[in-house]
Amino acid sequence: MFPAELPHRQTLRRNRPHSFVRAAALAVLLVAGAALWAQSGSTSSSKPQTKTPDKPTQEAPAEAGGPAGDVGPIAVPKKKEEPPPEAVKRKPPEGLADYSLRVDVPLVNVDVMVVSKSGFFIPGLKQENFRVLEDGVPQKVTSFSQTEAPITAVLVVEFASINYQFVYDALNASYTFANSLKPNDWVAVVSYDMKTHMLVDFTQNKGEVFGALHSLRVPMFSETNMFDALYDTLDRLDRVEGRKYIVLIGTGYDSFSKITLDRTLKKVKETPNVGIFTVSTGEAMLMRADARGALGPVQRLDFLQADNQMRAFATMTGGKWYKPRFEGELPDIFRDVANSIRNQYSIAYHPSNSKQDGTYRKIKIELVDGNGGPLQVNVNGKPSKVSIIAREGYTAKQQVE
Repeated sequence: MFPAELPHRQTLRRNRPHSFVRAAALAVLLVAGAALWAQSGSTSSSKPQTKTPDKPTQEAPAEAGGPAGDVGPIAVPKKKEEPPPEAVKRKPPEGLADYSLRVDVPLVNVDVMVVSKSGFFIPGLKQENFRVLEDGVPQKVTSFSQTEAPITAVLVVEFASINYQFVYDALNASYTFANSLKPNDWVAVVSYDMKTHMLVDFTQNKGEVFGALHSLRVPMFSETNMFDALYDTLDRLDRVEGRKYIVLIGTGYDSFSKITLDRTLKKVKETPNVGIFTVSTGEAMLMRADARGALGPVQRLDFLQADNQMRAFATMTGGKWYKPRFEGELPDIFRDVANSIRNQYSIAYHPSNSKQDGTYRKIKIELVDGNGGPLQVNVNGKPSKVSIIAREGYTAKQQVE
């Protein structure tokens, strides 16, 4: 057995050196590979890497606010809130309670015309010559002056197809009034039939006034809505500051107004600082018709009522009512109107009744001498009776709670 197995063991002994060589070679390769891997790892780790720098960040100030943008937050300056100043509280005098008081005292302005029996203005009067009564109670005048100023007026003309004589008188009177204007006067022109027509707004150009009157050629309607026209004009003037006047030229007859006479009179009372001068037309024609018996009792009553209305509008506002018979009277009439408007006394006072209750207060103006008695006025060296023309009263403001 042993001799047979001996060659095999010898073979193994002969082949063993080759196995060791292969193993050693494999070990060398493994060691070399490990060394190369370690070297490459250390090389790559030591190599500096190029890194793209980040975009710079922009920090907003501490007080900034607002949205952030692509390049950082948008610095929106914030308004520094300053603490409100402390209110200074004033101590009331000793012995008085801590309270506040607000007093609203109204001021009443009254324009007064003092004219002689012939209608001429009486100049030279002083403050102590005027006594003002409100509802019978004497008032203390706080302001007084004699004024001569440009006028602000609205010419309201009836232009309806009632009778040619009425139209002719109304236009003739209107042209006479326009011709008496001065460069500094402000005038608007309104006509009315069944509606109110604004022909020209306030202007200082006398040519525009004449142009507006030239446009009145042929009347289209026979209705005369005087109450509507006067009410609308007063409503417009209520928003105009200062003293204003209305020169109303027409028959005074109203046939188709939506607004009643009572509402019109109330509007006249409530509109402050407006004087109305009225000129009734067609008196010569009415006298001829009445003489022929062509004017019936109903028509006579209608025109009598028309005259009373024109007189009432003038009297309530401190104006004058005129009823010319002839064309030649018109220049003197409008000369008197201009003289009355431009020359007057302006009186102001704080009423003793300061209640704002919306009531109507009656005003009465008297002329007195130094002793409180009636003032004697001389015209051309002779005692003359004078007329005091002023507003009859005013409506106090209504306080809104």
